Amino acid sequence: MSLRLKINLLVSALTLLFVTAVMALQLRNMQESVREEVVAANRVAAQLLKRTAWLYAAQGTPAMRAFLEGVGRVRSNDITLLDAQGNELYHSPPSPYKAGRDAPDWFERLVSPPPDEQSIGFPDGKLVVRANASRAIIDAWDSASVMVGSALALLAVVNALVFWLVGRAVRPFARIVGALGEVEAGRFGVQLPRLPGVEAAAIGAAFNRMVAQLEDHIETERRAVRAEMQLSDSRELARWVERHVEQERRMIARELHDELGQSVTAMRSMATSIAQRSKDKDAPTEQAARLIADECSRLYDAMHGIIPRLAPLVLDRFGLAEALDDLAERTRRTQRELRLDLHVALDEQPVPPDTALALYRAAQEGVTNALRHGQARHITLDLRRDAQGLRLQVTDDGTGPPPAPAAGRPTQLPGAPGHYGLRWLAERVEGLGGRFALLPAPGRGARLEVCLPMETR
Repeated sequence: MSLRLKINLLVSALTLLFVTAVMALQLRNMQESVREEVVAANRVAAQLLKRTAWLYAAQGTPAMRAFLEGVGRVRSNDITLLDAQGNELYHSPPSPYKAGRDAPDWFERLVSPPPDEQSIGFPDGKLVVRANASRAIIDAWDSASVMVGSALALLAVVNALVFWLVGRAVRPFARIVGALGEVEAGRFGVQLPRLPGVEAAAIGAAFNRMVAQLEDHIETERRAVRAEMQLSDSRELARWVERHVEQERRMIARELHDELGQSVTAMRSMATSIAQRSKDKDAPTEQAARLIADECSRLYDAMHGIIPRLAPLVLDRFGLAEALDDLAERTRRTQRELRLDLHVALDEQPVPPDTALALYRAAQEGVTNALRHGQARHITLDLRRDAQGLRLQVTDDGTGPPPAPAAGRPTQLPGAPGHYGLRWLAERVEGLGGRFALLPAPGRGARLEVCLPMETR
């Protein structure tokens, strides 16, 4: 049901209620008017006949009848002459006023006053005067008919006028509804002109502001979606690049271990053999051969130091805990003055390869930075599993991280030269859905924290 029809029905109901109340009051006035008229006429007629009836009664009943026939009808009264035996000798003629017309029975019952009858007795008979309200009732019926017709005409005129006025008043709301339909269809550039009426103008202005803000929010959402898609694509590209870099590193490490390692070992064996054969025979040759053997040994050791940095082959073969233990042992051998503690608390649940590699690289980068930039003398590696996943902490007693942007806040992505490894590590951790932070350690030094979920994105 439309607003226009609702308002029209409401006004119609109020108008009908008002007309009904007026008609009820008018009907009550009609009842009072008819009663007063009939009662007054009946009493006047009774008093008149009482004074004259005895004069004619002394002359006999025929004289009384002749008198009544001469008087005819007395207004709003029926006069009946009865003899001593109760036989009707005379009855007044009907009223010529609006002859042949009578009000409906229901209306007559509604406005008729209570019956009123006056009796005047004399020696030869009795005179009965009864109130007759039919003419007054027909007058009331005519008045009521005119009033009802006028009320219906008024109701029709009022409804037509209200329908037209309400139609003009609610016409701007149809434009508002149409504009809302446009917005629902996805056309957010719709704007409403200035609408007539205070309320419609306020709603139109609010609608225009809402559409403008909605368009801004949608554009912001679109930009956010595009940025998220670009970020997701960048992360996927970074992970793809990392996987291929790791594959290349593994291939190079295997080539170094299998091909170059064997070649260096063979060269060392041949140089050692030449040195032994030349012993006590050709001192320069022996010295040169032993020098070649020593250089082969150093080359072999250097190559075995490079291989874990290129690709932790022990990680692929034995797992994360053994790889960290190998990293710690190799670091202790090369850094005699360093104290390195390793704590690993993992259960039997396997660690995904990408997560294991990221944690190993984080430990490797943390140890390298602590030695190269922090001049640390004590490093602690702590790896454990908690409710959020895997957490690695690399704590040292060195010079500490670069200054944080605010007190108590972590250094997220160092931008100074020499910290590219940390930036790449942070991007790798975030690409796996984890968290990376570099904070000052309690007292002195730095603490690198990496948290990774068990199931990476």
